[in-house]
Amino acid sequence: TSLTFSPAQPRTMVQEEKAAEPQAADGDQTPSPLAAEAAVDAPTQIEEPSLGTETTGRRTFISGVVEGFYGRPWTMEQRKELFRRLQKWGLNTYLYAPKDDYKHRMFWREMYSVEEAEQLMTLIAAAKEHGIEFIYAISPGLDITFSNQKEVSTLKRKLDQVSQFGCKSFALLFDDIDHNMCPADKEVFSSFAHAQVSITNEIFQYLGEPESFLFCPTEYCGTFCYPNVSQSPYLRTVGEKLLPGIQVLWTGPKVVSKDITVESIEEVSKILKRAPVIWDNIHANDYDQKRLFLGPYKGRSTELIPRLKGVLTNPNCEFESNFVAIHTLATWYKSNMNGVRKDVVMTDTEDSTVSIQIKLENEGSDEELETDMLYSPQLALKLALTEWLGEFGVPHQYNSRQVPHSGAKSSALDVASLGAPNLGSSTTVTTVYQQPIMSQGAALSEEPQPLGKEEEEEEVEVEKKEQLLLQSDEEPMEMVVEKQDEPDTKNVNQILTEIVKAKMTEELKPMDTDKESIAESKSPEMSIQEDSGSDIAPMQTDDQLNKETFVPGPNEKPLYTAEALTLEDLTLLAELFYLPYEHGPKAVQMLKEFNWLRANSSVVSVNSKRKEPEKVAEWQSRAETFEEMCCSVIQMFTRLSNSANRTILYDLYPYIWDIKSIISMVKSFVQWLGCRSQSSAQFLSGDQEPWAFRGGLAGEFQRLLPIDGANDLFYQPPPAMPTSKIYSIRPYFAKDEPAVYKICREIFNEGIDGVPFSEQPDLIGDRLVGGFLTLSPDYGFVLEDEEGICGYALGTVDVKPFVKKCKMSWIPTMQEKYIKPDVEKDLSEAEKMMLSFHEEQEGLPESFLSNFPSLIKVDIHTKVTDPSVAKSMMGCLLSSLKANGSHGAFCEVRQNDKRMLDFYSKLGCFEVAKMEGFPKDVIIMGRSL
Repeated sequence: TSLTFSPAQPRTMVQEEKAAEPQAADGDQTPSPLAAEAAVDAPTQIEEPSLGTETTGRRTFISGVVEGFYGRPWTMEQRKELFRRLQKWGLNTYLYAPKDDYKHRMFWREMYSVEEAEQLMTLIAAAKEHGIEFIYAISPGLDITFSNQKEVSTLKRKLDQVSQFGCKSFALLFDDIDHNMCPADKEVFSSFAHAQVSITNEIFQYLGEPESFLFCPTEYCGTFCYPNVSQSPYLRTVGEKLLPGIQVLWTGPKVVSKDITVESIEEVSKILKRAPVIWDNIHANDYDQKRLFLGPYKGRSTELIPRLKGVLTNPNCEFESNFVAIHTLATWYKSNMNGVRKDVVMTDTEDSTVSIQIKLENEGSDEELETDMLYSPQLALKLALTEWLGEFGVPHQYNSRQVPHSGAKSSALDVASLGAPNLGSSTTVTTVYQQPIMSQGAALSEEPQPLGKEEEEEEVEVEKKEQLLLQSDEEPMEMVVEKQDEPDTKNVNQILTEIVKAKMTEELKPMDTDKESIAESKSPEMSIQEDSGSDIAPMQTDDQLNKETFVPGPNEKPLYTAEALTLEDLTLLAELFYLPYEHGPKAVQMLKEFNWLRANSSVVSVNSKRKEPEKVAEWQSRAETFEEMCCSVIQMFTRLSNSANRTILYDLYPYIWDIKSIISMVKSFVQWLGCRSQSSAQFLSGDQEPWAFRGGLAGEFQRLLPIDGANDLFYQPPPAMPTSKIYSIRPYFAKDEPAVYKICREIFNEGIDGVPFSEQPDLIGDRLVGGFLTLSPDYGFVLEDEEGICGYALGTVDVKPFVKKCKMSWIPTMQEKYIKPDVEKDLSEAEKMMLSFHEEQEGLPESFLSNFPSLIKVDIHTKVTDPSVAKSMMGCLLSSLKANGSHGAFCEVRQNDKRMLDFYSKLGCFEVAKMEGFPKDVIIMGRSL
């Protein structure tokens, strides 16, 4: 049942929280932290005005969404869905202003075609049907000549056409344009503000002074005002000359404002001589392709409501990602929809029941305590996520197919695909005049409503074509350090020979446990079954998660079943993608823990001189907790990837893909810190506080890794079809040697008829990877899927001592194992390989090794079709090398091996120019770190 609010009975967040609690399966209400209070004040249901236009005093308060972002506009069907949700939430306005609708901005003079006109008419009619005021905005400021009457007539004709579609409300936008006027305008108008006000007033009167007519100034935020808000000649002219029936849009102190205070609104209202309409970019993400904002509407006291004409949120570009943004805006507005002042709603003291409850809800949170007694962002977020959870288990009910948007002038614009996170979206490359005022468009929203019923659990069976390999995301990056100190020369032969013959039988260290792979199997990789026609995911309550997990026997494959998304998963998602100026509590905790673990890792170093058991135990305990948090992110990704509502998934997938990738690498890095053989203090100072928000949370974690500048390795576009397939990258251990040898053999033999090395099954592995595995195991990583190891990345931090060790121990051992063949006869491939152990190997020139000291070897089985896995493997390996002082790495590739040449090229390696001393039949490829 929808919650509605009477104008005479403003609701508090406490009442909303209780009313929206989900119902348990047995019909009893799920216990709430605020259950006692909510039980006393049960909400009454009161019908809202049919048009959703609540009034504050004598005025209509504009509340809703502006689609004003840079990027691909929403589809007509998405907009219609938005109207349905706005109506449900009691919001009343939609402002049409997509920056990349060419006929809205770039080609504003052009009339709409018959097809476009039909679409707009249908859209405007749909808005009216749902009681939503449709405001059509046009942006002529890029190139209009204000003094040219022909230009003014063109603008009138364009708006006349839209008026005939049934539109009654309009907006003129002059944001993000050059301040300079053309010479013709300078002769007529004394200032840019006078020119804008003149044409705005004329259009307003020409249209019959509509009730809703908005004007966006060029100085639309505090930072754009010269010299400041209260002394801006531009704003003063607007305030004095703009007709009083025209409302002015304002974004607050900044383009994207963290807080909008009562004082700042009173200041701008004074110079504008009217209350502004807030164009709110707090959830806008079109300025950073790696960021998404799923946090609550925040930083705006409900005390603003009586001081504003309205609030329109301009949220994320991705339509389905805006549920929380609009939901919490609606909750904020309804908390004080009558514009009641704080001194009226407050009780006798600050320790009112509502105040105490909100403080209780804030306990343990890193958020500052809001002083607003009517609205709590934390509770609003919980209400929104509780309702949004129900959407994930139901396939979408509308057609989200993109239809061509207006403007046939595609040849005049360079439409380029956006970066990795924005799947399938595009942006128009035009001249940038200022920062984007109106960043992203708007989206869904719904009124707080209790979840009606639990959906039955059933196994999700997704089409087989969605079983695309997941791009290098589950790849934990575990960096293991090679001991660089050479043993005493008198014992070196003996020690190395023993190492070779012992074949590394040591046990795993505490932080090397296979907890990662355990976590991966716990985090449900959805069982993607072939013949199912159902794609509805079971909705599952939290207590169902406590059921025993299936543990496969020795001959059984893991049981992959589709676990439903939980409220905890959605809460984690929101906290990872929170707000522009802050991360959610869980994300903040992860960053702090990671920094602490890096800074204090020396206490668990294998060769640490002082062992302090208490400090070691603390480090290991916190590392384990951090690893569990990382695993919860991977589990959330898996569950979300298998949700039935693919429309929501498609909008979120690029972002969850990105965060899962980096979290997996960070998890492995922490595992390496717990088992490395020596300290790497140069990369572990830990004295920086990671609060630069560029790139969001993923960007912050990337900057904390040794190879933070290797952007090509971190850029891993998601697959076109979302998949829950998980790969894991972990450090190499001695027990993995047979599997690595097997993979190495299969890769080498692919395409070769027969089994040329059947008599010497270990020969290929001994020749290509054996030296790495035996003498430099700390720099080994393996790639795993549910069937086992399917790739490896091996290296040595300094090739010179590595080659020396090989000559002293590895090569002699191989010479004993493989007898030198007779060179007088024709040799088979196997004999040629055996002969190589008995030939003197050429050394590389010192001038080369000074720039590229590290040797690497990476290969992945051809059954792995996900290209991003290789990037993550390389990222893990290079991070471990750089963390120990390397500044360059190289690999050796046979001249006729085109596959590997292409493989390494895509991983950022380049062919090094031939130098004297280079092997003749080998191409050397290098990469700087």
